[in-house]
Amino acid sequence: MPNLNCGLDLIGEVLYGKWKMRLLWFINEGFQRPSELQRKIPDASRRVLNVQLKELESHELVGKVIYPVVPPKVEYYLTDFGKSLIPVIGAIGQWGDQHEQRLRVLIEANIRS
Repeated sequence: MPNLNCGLDLIGEVLYGKWKMRLLWFINEGFQRPSELQRKIPDASRRVLNVQLKELESHELVGKVIYPVVPPKVEYYLTDFGKSLIPVIGAIGQWGDQHEQRLRVLIEANIRS
């Protein structure tokens, strides 16, 4: 059982996963079909994206609509709960943009060592 003593523990548990913040951001921008999300995040495997979408759904951050057509059509949407995270993700993205050069140098140095 994870340690869930504070808000940071809780948010870490909900957003833990390399692609979850991007998935939420892109769904908010209107990219709702799994194939669209795969194109927006080409480094992620389809399986990993599906697992992380399922986890976001279980945490009630996204919902999905399955259309009764052949082949099945699925679209994801942000719940109101998920929409409440968008300003937080935006702030994290702005911080990354503000410190981009420094972060790139540090990350590349760690990769080389």
